[in-house]
Amino acid sequence: MCGRFTLASETEAVAQTFFDVEIPMRLAPRYNISPTQDVAVIANTSSDELPAKIEFFHWGLIPSWAKDPKIGNRMINARSETLAEKPSFRAAYKRRRCLIVADGYYEWQKVPGERLKQPIYIRLQSEKPFALAGLWEVWQTDEMEEPVRSCTIITCAPNALLKQVHHRMPVILPADAYAQWLSSEEQPAEALQPLLAPYPSEEMEAYPVSRFVNRPMNDSPECIVPYV
Repeated sequence: MCGRFTLASETEAVAQTFFDVEIPMRLAPRYNISPTQDVAVIANTSSDELPAKIEFFHWGLIPSWAKDPKIGNRMINARSETLAEKPSFRAAYKRRRCLIVADGYYEWQKVPGERLKQPIYIRLQSEKPFALAGLWEVWQTDEMEEPVRSCTIITCAPNALLKQVHHRMPVILPADAYAQWLSSEEQPAEALQPLLAPYPSEEMEAYPVSRFVNRPMNDSPECIVPYV
């Protein structure tokens, strides 16, 4: 799964990675992004008149038909293998896809003989920002003036590097997949499913960090310092 991630890169570095995307403001560095917080998203809402841009969506997908928005607390991740089947995700999979901007994420690894798991920080060897594959939805009641836009991160089986850490990893999309994933046209699952593959191990790195990151309120560079 993916339950915490980072976006601590300079705004200029994000702009270089997503060079054709409008960034409406300077991005504050985030070292411990947690579920239910707002996350930087590039949704498939662009057109010739409306260029792609970074927006901020609630992390935890709330389906349009939901009675209670708290359902989003259980939908921070979506399994790639069942997107076309699950009622919570199948409509968004066809029509409402997004990129979730990140530059690293955390996973917790079991340690033999210890009660507490060891947090592991995972990123690209280049340390550059990247895009997580996501889905988004709009939820609104009659009493609300503004709708809630929410998102979920898609996960897949781990690559060779990460399977020793956890049995799932988030889908990191290569740059040449962005255009297809962000297409505003409805696409069949057969066309999208090949994109949802484990990212190459040789381009990634993982290292242990302090349990300081366990507390969501801790959001500072200390979160990603290697733990010796």
